[in-house]
Amino acid sequence: MTDPAVERDAAEAASAFSHPPVAPDASAAYGEHPDQVVDFYAPRGDVAGPAPLVVLLHGGAWRAPYDRQHVTPLADFLARRGFAVANVEYRRGSSLPHQNAEGHVAGRWPETFDDVAAAMDALPGLTAEALPAADFRRTVVTGHSAGGHLALWAAARHVLPYGSPWRLASPPMLRGVVALAPIADFAAAEGLGVCGGASAQLLGGPEHWDARLPFADPAALLPTGIATAVVHGREDIVVPPAVAESYVAAAGVAGELVGLTLLDGVGHFPLIDPAADACAVVCEEIAQLAW
Repeated sequence: MTDPAVERDAAEAASAFSHPPVAPDASAAYGEHPDQVVDFYAPRGDVAGPAPLVVLLHGGAWRAPYDRQHVTPLADFLARRGFAVANVEYRRGSSLPHQNAEGHVAGRWPETFDDVAAAMDALPGLTAEALPAADFRRTVVTGHSAGGHLALWAAARHVLPYGSPWRLASPPMLRGVVALAPIADFAAAEGLGVCGGASAQLLGGPEHWDARLPFADPAALLPTGIATAVVHGREDIVVPPAVAESYVAAAGVAGELVGLTLLDGVGHFPLIDPAADACAVVCEEIAQLAW
């Protein structure tokens, strides 16, 4: 007997991944590694004046098999709605499964964080050269799943512990963050077994959990003072909405209001599927911060 929730999730994933990749208008490297690259999408149609910039960070549990190509249809969707888009790649886990690990290991410490920090720092210059139609002063960072975690983290670098190589002296110049089904609270995610323990893998294994958690977990990096919205499907079985709810509750305890939109009848993947109504909701959330 099949599980209806699993069947729905599989159908949603198949729809989200059915769109062919969309080639960017320009690409630029922010480092020497092949994964240190940003693809730029110019705003389509009639756009009056410079367009807000959406920085897009893809998901995939920080694992090597999942790269930025699967969100290029979303990048194109946003560009067709008047946004300039920067689709960021970053180093993920090993391309080979590791011994005693279930499949590919999630992320690299510290390289995954090195890359997101370096990409964000390089974006003003790269955007000015590759995408002159973009207004970097109106930047919104968004990301899905593991990319949602990275989006929240990128907006919180100024509250990282002192001594962190990624810490910023002042808040980043962002209009806000729209995190899509993010792995936003590592303790909650690990308690629910999200993505096979990917959060602990990202930190280098359980033995590094306590030491590295304050440098990586969005729920520990609050308040940020950056406008933040979370969009999550109520039927998400990949990253259950309880993870987002835990993050929002942590923000409240820290004295910060984080918007949470829970979508009925929606799982994990419609948020990045241009054919799904949920994707239009995502676009609206971004627009509310950007315009």
